[in-house]
Amino acid sequence: MILNHRGHRGNQKHHMNFVLFICLSLCPLWLISSALRPSVSSKGLEMAVQEGAKTRAPELTGGRGWLNTDKPLSLAALKGKVVLLDFWTYGCINCMHIIPDLKKLEKKYPNELVVIGVHSAKFENEKDTENIRRIILRYEIEHPIVNDADFKIWKAYAVNAWPTRYLIDPAGYVLGRLSGEGGYETLDKVIGDTIAEFRKRGELNEAPLKLVLEKAKVGDLPLAFPGKVLADEKTDRLFIADSDHNRIVIAKLDGTLVDVIGTGAQGMVSGSFETASFFRPQGMALNGDQLYVADTENHLIRQIDLKARTVQTMAGTGLQSHEYGQSGPAQKIALNSPWDLQVVGRTLYIAMAGPHQIWKLDLDKQEISTFAGSGREARLDGALAESAFAQPSALATDGQTLYVSDAEANIIRAINLGANPKVRTLVGGDLFDFGDVDASGNDVRLQHPLGLARWNDKLLVADTYNHRIKLLDPSSRSVKTFAGLGKPGQTDGAKPSFYEPGGLAVANDKLYVADTNNHAIRIVDLKTKETRTLQIKGLQPPAFNQTAANNEVAPNAEEVKLPSQRLRAGDAAVVINVDLPTGYHLNPAAPQRYVVSIQQGTEELKTSPTNVNKTGKGLTLPIRVPIGLGAGAATARVSFTFVYCREDNTGTCRIKTLQWQAPLEVVNDANITNEINLHGKVD
Repeated sequence: MILNHRGHRGNQKHHMNFVLFICLSLCPLWLISSALRPSVSSKGLEMAVQEGAKTRAPELTGGRGWLNTDKPLSLAALKGKVVLLDFWTYGCINCMHIIPDLKKLEKKYPNELVVIGVHSAKFENEKDTENIRRIILRYEIEHPIVNDADFKIWKAYAVNAWPTRYLIDPAGYVLGRLSGEGGYETLDKVIGDTIAEFRKRGELNEAPLKLVLEKAKVGDLPLAFPGKVLADEKTDRLFIADSDHNRIVIAKLDGTLVDVIGTGAQGMVSGSFETASFFRPQGMALNGDQLYVADTENHLIRQIDLKARTVQTMAGTGLQSHEYGQSGPAQKIALNSPWDLQVVGRTLYIAMAGPHQIWKLDLDKQEISTFAGSGREARLDGALAESAFAQPSALATDGQTLYVSDAEANIIRAINLGANPKVRTLVGGDLFDFGDVDASGNDVRLQHPLGLARWNDKLLVADTYNHRIKLLDPSSRSVKTFAGLGKPGQTDGAKPSFYEPGGLAVANDKLYVADTNNHAIRIVDLKTKETRTLQIKGLQPPAFNQTAANNEVAPNAEEVKLPSQRLRAGDAAVVINVDLPTGYHLNPAAPQRYVVSIQQGTEELKTSPTNVNKTGKGLTLPIRVPIGLGAGAATARVSFTFVYCREDNTGTCRIKTLQWQAPLEVVNDANITNEINLHGKVD
């Protein structure tokens, strides 16, 4: 069987077809030479059946850090497990597309398979471990990730494309390699057969692998990775794609909450605002009372009737397409990661990030078709059909020209919408020509720009991985920095900082920024550059998404041992207090939990310890817990798990557990304290 896929080729500036030859025998399935270097032909990457010597999988060494685990993992320690290595980089749409397959495999083989993400970054910004942590949270990744920023593991496995997966058997030998999207059925069969074979041999380790997930360390906020924003000056409305809450938030331009569309659950349910569901929505376009939404991970275009308060699907089937030139009835044609939308007349243009194309939807005929781009991932100008894009992620228009932010190529494109339309590049480099350089034309360097907005005759660009807003003059093809410091942050004022801004919109000479990694909407005065964080009063996370702080495993636990202290017998109290960082508070919407256990004497320890276990919202510090003790030796064990956030409930909301242990000498002395004072500090 031969499978053809499109992937992102490392150190090349074009797509390649990845060809995989699969045999029916169990091991090995694909040819890997002793040096892990497969042969390459004019057809692409060819991997044939190997007979004879097995290849030992190289150890996972050289990473800058590990995530979703409290310690580095090794193949030696994972002996007895099937291991699937996923080489990826988080700005790559093809890499994102295989995450659902990985999750399905993890669910099907929870104790036999270990998936390890090897993050070998393309962009400089993607090399930072904290940025990778954010993407793990954003895409709800629950397998271990190693930051391979120096490409040491990549080189050991002779990888040359994102995404690439290596399968390793429980004895530590390579079973095979698969590059590009797809291949779930193949991997599923090989993993299943391998598990059965090693179970027969008695060489399969089926003990669960205990992980410490990044999601256990953070709490929920009113917004979760908002991807795009749309501002409508005429109706004083702000539409926010609350992407990781799978909903659309409507507010006034001043932040007054108007409505919420969607339950927050991942789904593609149509119906009322209260019952509808989305899956990581991104770009939006407004046409009267109709709001169109790029429902990205559902591969759908949704239509919201703002008067009737209803949601319906207008394009897509709910399945990801792997085609590049389809056209026909909108609801019968599959789509592929629609990322942004723009209405011109009665045409809805779609930045279709998955196939690297621009599509169009005729709103009157309800027909959809490819508008520009061959499907090849490249920078190529000219006629619509021959042109090429690289993950187009934002659109803007003046009615005559469609502007495209071509994220993976780090460029801004323009398509004239009149007679004889053509694609041309305004500014930027190419797939591997990126940076942070203000200049003109081809000398401009951007880094994965995800947002566009028109302001007068200029374009504002969310230069996402540079954490800046740039100003582009299309007539002179010149770019200069407008706002942002070039590094992650969340500072308001005249010199603001941002953290991977993803969406832009303009109204009343104000720029609204979907500051994605800060979980915030920022407002920049376009005349003064003064910036503030928008407060949306009354907005809460979806109820079922709110982080419960009462998990059995205490997240981010820190143990504090105290010296022995004397305590007055009779009525007493445990007093819990914590110094939070300046500008932070306990999240009133999140449950906080404290457990107080006083153990006194062996007999009482077994029968009647004093134990208070309480979880609740709205707790304030200090917390006073009444207890009662008789004279004698005792031990106080107290645990306090709490969620603390910035005062404006943006940025990162963290979970922390403090655990105190204090030996007590309880005496009948009215002159000593009757309080056990437990104090903690969070830096």
